[in-house]
Amino acid sequence: MPCLSRSRAISSSRARIGGTSEGRSTSHASRLQLKDAKRAFIARRWKPVSYAWQDARILIIPTGVRLMKRHRLLVLALAIALSACGKPGDSGPAKGDQANAAKPSAALKPLLISAEDVQTLGLSAYSSGPVITGSIQPEKRADLRAEVQGVVLQVLKENGEHVKRGDLLVRLDDSAIRENLSSAEEGARAAAQSFEQAERQFQRIKTLQAQGMSSIQAMEDAENRRNNAQTELLTAKARVATARQQRQRTEARAPFDGIVADRKVSPGDTAQVGKELAKVIDPASMRFEGFVSADRMSELKPGQTVLFKVNGYGQTDFEGQVRRIAAAANPNTRQVEVLVGFAGREQPGVAGLYAEGRVQSRSVGALMLADGAIQREGELSYAWKIKDGKLHKVVIKLGERDQRLGLYRVTAGLEAGDQVLRHPGATLSDGRPVQLAKPSAPAAPAASASASAPQES
Repeated sequence: MPCLSRSRAISSSRARIGGTSEGRSTSHASRLQLKDAKRAFIARRWKPVSYAWQDARILIIPTGVRLMKRHRLLVLALAIALSACGKPGDSGPAKGDQANAAKPSAALKPLLISAEDVQTLGLSAYSSGPVITGSIQPEKRADLRAEVQGVVLQVLKENGEHVKRGDLLVRLDDSAIRENLSSAEEGARAAAQSFEQAERQFQRIKTLQAQGMSSIQAMEDAENRRNNAQTELLTAKARVATARQQRQRTEARAPFDGIVADRKVSPGDTAQVGKELAKVIDPASMRFEGFVSADRMSELKPGQTVLFKVNGYGQTDFEGQVRRIAAAANPNTRQVEVLVGFAGREQPGVAGLYAEGRVQSRSVGALMLADGAIQREGELSYAWKIKDGKLHKVVIKLGERDQRLGLYRVTAGLEAGDQVLRHPGATLSDGRPVQLAKPSAPAAPAASASASAPQES
């Protein structure tokens, strides 16, 4: 019995073991089928959709699909976004390369110029000498001052008015002087009468003394009285002359023909002796009163030509000649005064204007360049030189300026025969090609051809 029960137990356990393996195989197959079904379901429900949005492909995932893990979806979406952002960036460098490639082609475009725009440098005569500075002053000028004390009654001329010699300009109060004049004239008449009476008395006693009817002492006394009366008469006449002169000094008159340059007083002012009343100048007698450094006074000679400019007259060039050279230097500035007269008829009519020029003491050959061909940047000066068909920006050094021609002397940076632009612009670039424009064809042949065309037809 025990053996039978044991065999049954073994057979039943085997059956259970066999049944378990079969169950396992069955469950495994069912799981595989379930996975295949899920994959088929996902394949049917999950489809990519293409949208034209900045060349990016956007994947639309239905909300019903929740079988994939969330982190896998995030990774997939990030990869799609990165691929979409990379597409516009690929086209950007290409466009930038095209723009950069177009810039050199535009910069290398030749600059078209004409023959009038180019200047060929050569040696020119340059007159140099010591610099002279000063002012324009009239040679004939008068400062009218008060010779007597008094109150200003009238001012008859204003600044800029033309006057003739003897014209009354200013009148002072002469009431006190008139009283003195009247008194002096009365004294002169009384002295004249006393002298006449003394003279008649002397002549009468002289006649009596000749007849022996008067003494010599009486005649001498009469002669002394006559002499004293004569002295008093002369003194009275002197007082009259002084009073008249004082009265004349109350009137300021023009000493010559000219212009009132400066009126110093007004009616009602009190004029002390020596006070300036007015200034009269002759505008036709203008001259250049300048100063030259004592270091270069050895180059000065009378008769040398002086070219100068006057402040207020723009670019007008004045020419003059050295008239006189001072024998002593100014004690303050240590400069030598030089008087220059105008050589031509053209001269400024206003006195006191600042003037600056140069004495033409010697002439040398130098490269000269106009101011329009020079570009300045700070303390440096440049010129645009044309060489081998290209523009070159070269640094130049400038010397003195020719006042007569208005040109600058070039001391370094350029040589004789170099070609430069006369009027360079601000947009030029170094190394840019230059092309000389061809002269336009004359219009006369074209006109004749057009006139002959109807005849041929």
